[in-house]
Amino acid sequence: MKRSDSMAIRRALPAVFVVLLTLASVLQAATEGWQRRDVDWQAGGGRRIKGIQYPKDRPVPLRSEEQTTAERSTGPGVRLYSTPSRTATALLANEMLVESPPIDGFVPWIAVSITTRRKAELELEADVETSVRGNYPAGVNPQTDYVIGLFDTGASAHVMGYADGIRTRIYPGLITASETVVSGVTGSVVASVTQPLGLFIDGLAAIDPETLVLDSSNMMGESNVAIMVGQNPGTLPDLPTAIGTPMSVYYTTVIRNDRTLTVERDGKTFTAPDIRLYEADDAQAPHFSNVIPLELRPLGGVSVQYVPTLDMGLGDIDIDDILGGGGFATDFPPASPSVIIGNSSQSLFFVHSVDLYDSQKSALDKDRFMLDTGAQVTVVGSRIAARLQLDPAAPEFEVEIEGVTGEISIVPGYYIDAIDIPALGQWFQARQVPVVLLDVSSPEGGTLDGIVGMNLFVDFNLIVRGGGLFLDEDPALELERIEPGTATDANAVE
Repeated sequence: MKRSDSMAIRRALPAVFVVLLTLASVLQAATEGWQRRDVDWQAGGGRRIKGIQYPKDRPVPLRSEEQTTAERSTGPGVRLYSTPSRTATALLANEMLVESPPIDGFVPWIAVSITTRRKAELELEADVETSVRGNYPAGVNPQTDYVIGLFDTGASAHVMGYADGIRTRIYPGLITASETVVSGVTGSVVASVTQPLGLFIDGLAAIDPETLVLDSSNMMGESNVAIMVGQNPGTLPDLPTAIGTPMSVYYTTVIRNDRTLTVERDGKTFTAPDIRLYEADDAQAPHFSNVIPLELRPLGGVSVQYVPTLDMGLGDIDIDDILGGGGFATDFPPASPSVIIGNSSQSLFFVHSVDLYDSQKSALDKDRFMLDTGAQVTVVGSRIAARLQLDPAAPEFEVEIEGVTGEISIVPGYYIDAIDIPALGQWFQARQVPVVLLDVSSPEGGTLDGIVGMNLFVDFNLIVRGGGLFLDEDPALELERIEPGTATDANAVE
């Protein structure tokens, strides 16, 4: 895999937003006397959390631990939520209250298939497809040559790892000479851009847990999209496969945390909520009464499309023939992966308002928080940390983040008293929330206020309702609390 710290790359636009991240503070060693635990969590944007360090007398609440809400919220050192404008009694009466959420949320694994379906040369926009269309690449068995990736609203372009690109036969026939930069904490990686193709997804329920055969009958997706594919990483980390906002903007996606599925493949275990896509106007799609309004930002998105390579590889093409309507030769490959294009590009889903409290400090009505289904953790940036007076030199726990180049950085974490997200119906409120301090680049320029991660929603079913393109309704996140004792293992049920 090529490694580069330069933005000057062949046939490429500037690096795609999804993978831009800088550290708010980097600590070089674990705090003396703390204990360490190995983990493997998604941190969004191609980064993984490989370890967590914390004081021995205050274990960090983990989703995998059998620990009650009361035990989590009354453990050693836990501070009570107290602000002049809220009371504990009022919060406890709210059905959307979450006490001491875990640091690690669920992972929305999905099945992903590739076809060669595309439009004519220089027809750049993606087409929405409600079933699998197009031919599979030569040599592909559609029942077995699929891959498992992330449903990732924090990705502004679709990404596939090198090994997954080999399995789906994207390599070598669908790879162009165009490249783009994937930047991370400690450096950057060069990824290849594909020819336009068809990309289709479904939840893990589409995979038979015994035979691992894929049923593609309910898959939906889009065609004529160019994606990023990792180059051979050698001994370094491969890029994750992540299907991003250019897909979710067109669909209603239901994420059922009350029904979990597990698939074991290639020595790995994938456990995820039951995920299903519906057409945006499908009357059969469920609705939940509590709605967090979202925005697709930057505003002005019109369509999903790639930028073609117009000034290279003309070879023997007769320009007069092209201008005279004689037809385009097949030598205008994408120069960039497909993203949401409009007045500004690379749009993502933003939560319209977030309030944060810690001790007597607050950060109210913040609108630069991104909704990232590909991040298991919740993140606050430097501006929010400063408002809450979080000291980078005095973390309450630390996490080890592995960047795209494989290097590890140690990043501070804190428990903040509360996060409130206004909603139609009941407000969403979480108390004693573990957050990680990072500065993440924003598609609007500068850095985000933070990322709303999936650790806040482990006790809820979710609907990510796409939208936000020109003349479309705004997107939204709908929530329904899971009743205690009703969660099931969907593998066992079926």
